[in-house]
Amino acid sequence: MLTYDQSIEYLESFINYEKLAAPYDPRKWKLERMDCLLSSVGNPHRDLRSIHIAGTKGKGSTAAMTASILKTAGFKVGLYTSPHLISFRERIRINGEMISEDQVCNLVTRLKPHIDELKEQSDRLGHISFFDIYTTLGMLFYAEEKVDFAVFEVGMGGRLDATNVVTPLVSVITQISYDHMMSLGNTIEEIAAEKAGIIKDDSYVITSPQVPEALQVIRDTCAGKNARLFEVGRDVCFQKETGNSFNISGILRKYRDLHTPLQGDHQLINAATAVGALEILRFHDFTISPEDVRAGLEKVKWPARVEVISQNPTIILDTAHNAASAKALRDAIESNFSYEKLIVIIGISLHKDLKGMGRHLCPIADEVILTRVDSPRAVEPEDMKAELTGICKDMIITQDIASALEKAKSVSGTRDLICITGSVYLAGEVMQLLGKAPNGDTA
Repeated sequence: MLTYDQSIEYLESFINYEKLAAPYDPRKWKLERMDCLLSSVGNPHRDLRSIHIAGTKGKGSTAAMTASILKTAGFKVGLYTSPHLISFRERIRINGEMISEDQVCNLVTRLKPHIDELKEQSDRLGHISFFDIYTTLGMLFYAEEKVDFAVFEVGMGGRLDATNVVTPLVSVITQISYDHMMSLGNTIEEIAAEKAGIIKDDSYVITSPQVPEALQVIRDTCAGKNARLFEVGRDVCFQKETGNSFNISGILRKYRDLHTPLQGDHQLINAATAVGALEILRFHDFTISPEDVRAGLEKVKWPARVEVISQNPTIILDTAHNAASAKALRDAIESNFSYEKLIVIIGISLHKDLKGMGRHLCPIADEVILTRVDSPRAVEPEDMKAELTGICKDMIITQDIASALEKAKSVSGTRDLICITGSVYLAGEVMQLLGKAPNGDTA
């Protein structure tokens, strides 16, 4: 039996940072690898009632909401997400509890002979990836634990993502915007086609509101596959009320006086999408009550999404890493927070739309602090400054998040707001620095 450290070291050996930084090559992305690996362990994914969620922004929050409501309704629910903030174990959860270290050891030890055998076929199948292995691990875990539902968040794209081996009860596509363009395409239509690749023949699909170009691709894909499409904004509607409450008019019923702890009006879109997806389960003879919807939304946890992690000054943590998510972050700040001065700390990975982020965040920031993410794919602060010249006026360079946070606190008062954003990896560093666990509790 491998130890936990040995298991993680073995899994990390399949992370190819050069490939992550290289242009997309479809010859190296093959679902056949997943088919072979899953077949070698008995095709556990075929036993799962799956909900499959793709999109550019909001897919993680939508997945978390979906899982929370199902758990509240009394079901045993697997939630598979990526990337993680602190621990690999965050990616695989059942009813909110991370997979244990012992379970990781057991599964990796059992998978290793099958993985090593598959490595010998790399000339035909391409190199097996970390995501291939971890997705298989999650599917095997959920099948053996006999979950009632498994909610899978797509890693990137959809069509060739390792999760796209499932035949879901419902496919969900959250809002699509420009991201991972080197891998998914340079136009909204190309990106939408990759996301819509999760849609199966004769299936049910729900989409969040989309720009017209993306929506048309989704509609055309559904028509071509005889899939029944539901649209938030047409079939499912939401309305913000006074305070933090909102209403949803769903496919089957209305839900009034709903609340979620997740900040920002964009979370209302995600909530409506999650509720619509769960209503579609009625076509598979599963019914979720309005009371469970309400309680599940109130209980949802999804850390580092406009999350207040400290007070005096207020510090919020977010993972926005493209223009669309930066706009949502800006809207959330302007709608939900009062402050005298705003200090924004940014650290990003390669191939992110830093200028797009800057156009939304720099105009509202009194100070901008640039820092380096602790990752082989990090963008150097000096390069960030060069790219943001002309967009941000005053920029301070630091070499790590500890220095950036210390600097931000030194120039802020108790009534100021510090916003940290740009990367999931940066958010994880902050949580570790402040002693926060991935479930939002104190570590």
